[in-house]
Amino acid sequence: MTRRRFRSASPALLLALLSTTTVAATPARLGPAGLLADVSALTAPEMEGRGSATPGGDRAARYIADALARAGLRPGGDSGTFFQEFPVAQVPGLGPGNALESTGPAPRALPAPRALDVGRAWMPHGGSATGEAVGELVFVGHDDYAGVDAHGRIALALSGGSGPPAARASRLEQVIAARRAGARAVLIVDDTLPAVAATGAPVAILSGSVSRAALDALLAGSGHSLATLTAPTATGVSVRLRVDLATEERRAANVIAVLPGTDPMVAGEAVVIGAHYDHLGREGGDVYPGADDNASGTAVVLGLARSLAAAPPARNLVFILFSGEEIGLVGSDYHVRHPSAVPVERMVAMLNFDMVGRLEGRRLLVGGVDTGSQFRALVEAAATEAGLDVDLRPAGTGPSDHTRFHGAGVPVLFFHSGSHADYHRPSDTADRIDAAGMARIAHLGRLLVTRIADGPRPVFARVPGASRGRAERAEPRPEARGTGASAFLGVAADSRAGWDGVRLGSIVPDSAAERAGLQAGDVLVRLDETGLQGFSDLRALLERHRPGETLRLVYLRDGLDHSISVTLGARP
Repeated sequence: MTRRRFRSASPALLLALLSTTTVAATPARLGPAGLLADVSALTAPEMEGRGSATPGGDRAARYIADALARAGLRPGGDSGTFFQEFPVAQVPGLGPGNALESTGPAPRALPAPRALDVGRAWMPHGGSATGEAVGELVFVGHDDYAGVDAHGRIALALSGGSGPPAARASRLEQVIAARRAGARAVLIVDDTLPAVAATGAPVAILSGSVSRAALDALLAGSGHSLATLTAPTATGVSVRLRVDLATEERRAANVIAVLPGTDPMVAGEAVVIGAHYDHLGREGGDVYPGADDNASGTAVVLGLARSLAAAPPARNLVFILFSGEEIGLVGSDYHVRHPSAVPVERMVAMLNFDMVGRLEGRRLLVGGVDTGSQFRALVEAAATEAGLDVDLRPAGTGPSDHTRFHGAGVPVLFFHSGSHADYHRPSDTADRIDAAGMARIAHLGRLLVTRIADGPRPVFARVPGASRGRAERAEPRPEARGTGASAFLGVAADSRAGWDGVRLGSIVPDSAAERAGLQAGDVLVRLDETGLQGFSDLRALLERHRPGETLRLVYLRDGLDHSISVTLGARP
């Protein structure tokens, strides 16, 4: 197994990051300009959308660690560093034993058996079964098994198809069709061979893609060529296909820093201040900057670290910038199970800032106000002092990192300024940030952190319930639709491996998805008459439908395909 390690910083930067200063940083104002500067830096082109376990995500982590070190905070991660590494995904790659070759003469004499170069002439799919199949190639057009017996043979399909893009069979659907037809394996003829990691959705059949030129080489001497194959037919050519896959472990890192408290009586306790810094990275040629989601929350946490370093409260403060949030709260889940700076039972509260850059005169949603004794009163008083109108929500759960801490018995507060039409789109850019609103939210955060850290320990109360404050991954917000009710499926998509299809990271409780029996790890392939290549397809489709509509859904689970009916709900 190959492990993709967190990328090293330069020697000079590492020296800065690993050093600990005993001199408090100059007090930093939580002003709009400083907060916007961090947002701009985190959304710069070199950050490439800050995808988890990507070079751009690594650069963002180093920027954050450098900022925390310069503020005078101590490292709180692994082995005296600011970084806490964790595995993100097992990504498929090529093993040493892949083979595609003709196996001997057909009815018309073939030249000597020939082998094709893997990676150049053909490529196994990352979600393929592994092993070997020998059989006759049977041509099935784009996806036409009528009148041809594929059972026990190796299906040969053309990628894409005629008609509108939504109606064309996707790669996954072509592989599923071959499995249903009883084929031993399937080869898809493609102009461009897809990367192994881009085809990782598992289907229980051997599969791969082959170039047009390579296919003609296999067919040479048989009387067939790709140009002459115009209808489904058996080719008379036997081939051996062997798929051997390896895995590469991709890793990301939380960035963690500690500001020691001033009261030795509570020296072992800490208030956690957090935000996720990861975003969606790239999809095709598009970069998703994620200015509001969540460079804004990251900037607020960095601003609080700089400001509070000049005047530490009684308890320790632990600042955690999470990766892996967009792919299923992976970083916060890892930290709760492997705390590096302070044990979970010594965490007196956790404050989470997620999408706090679009206040624009709206009410600030503050969740979790009933999870800690006196939280509601504290928030109301601090909001009045900060000049903020707040929408208080009791629950300690929702689609963001505070959920993992609430589940571990830590009182939580969640801050969210509201969603918008740019959510999870390339248009979520720094120039659209309400920096003045961010500064007011940061001021509120400073008041609450100080008062919780200086006050009596809050008594935890478990208050479940889905937050209405943040959209699930791949689902539209009402603002993105214009008018009309918003259809709601209730899923959070997991893009960690870059697969085709929509892999589900989590399911919203009591949603249409849960009622239909969907589970985390399922891969959505088609909804209604639309093939799903990625989360943007699902989002666009949901924007065209209304609550109460019943659609047919095709999905994969454990390599097998299933078809169900799902009745879309209304956004809660």
